[in-house]
Amino acid sequence: MITAIVLIKTSVDRIPEIAEAIAAIEGVSEVYSVTGGYNLVAMVRVRRHDDLAAVIPGKLNKVPGVQDTQTQIAFRTYSQHDLEAAFALGLDE
Repeated sequence: MITAIVLIKTSVDRIPEIAEAIAAIEGVSEVYSVTGGYNLVAMVRVRRHDDLAAVIPGKLNKVPGVQDTQTQIAFRTYSQHDLEAAFALGLDE
């Protein structure tokens, strides 16, 4: 599974409907409204790299109100369990 994190700038007055339209795209697993330089973050999960092109420039970037995107490809996934184990190093319960 390939995971991409897509940072999205949108029309501020249309964030809810843009987020819903993006969330309805096949391959998009979650959409978050966020603070900072971007308005939304979408998690895209697909089987092949070629599928990223179909989802991100092919559909997500074409949603009315999407102004700009920046895509980050994940190399590895660390589960919550792995994070808890990393922060607990050297600590006895």
